[in-house]
Amino acid sequence: MASIRKHHNQVRMRRAHRTHERIIGNALRPRLSVFRSNRGIYVQLIDDAKGVTLTQASNREIKEGRGKSHIAEKVGALIAKRATEMGIKKAVFDRGGYRYHGRVKALAEAARAGGLTF
Repeated sequence: MASIRKHHNQVRMRRAHRTHERIIGNALRPRLSVFRSNRGIYVQLIDDAKGVTLTQASNREIKEGRGKSHIAEKVGALIAKRATEMGIKKAVFDRGGYRYHGRVKALAEAARAGGLTF
């Protein structure tokens, strides 16, 4: 029997599901959820207790950029700015099944530099 090769997104979703079981955000410490596609990067602060998105940011709001990692840094700084305006200083980082590398790492480090603590 030939082995069935799983699509990489299905494998990522399984990893993300395992992580979502352990990471739960609330109003005091929301979940910082990252979604990365080939063209963009999106991030949300989510209160899982109420099931609502508190704020969000994406690369669509960034007008300039010199590459994907540079744009991810700007998105991280933008979400940190919006979180501090709402009075949120702590969050739980949910990398969404992606490796902590490249754009995901750039976004997280920029959010930390902007004042968020994970």
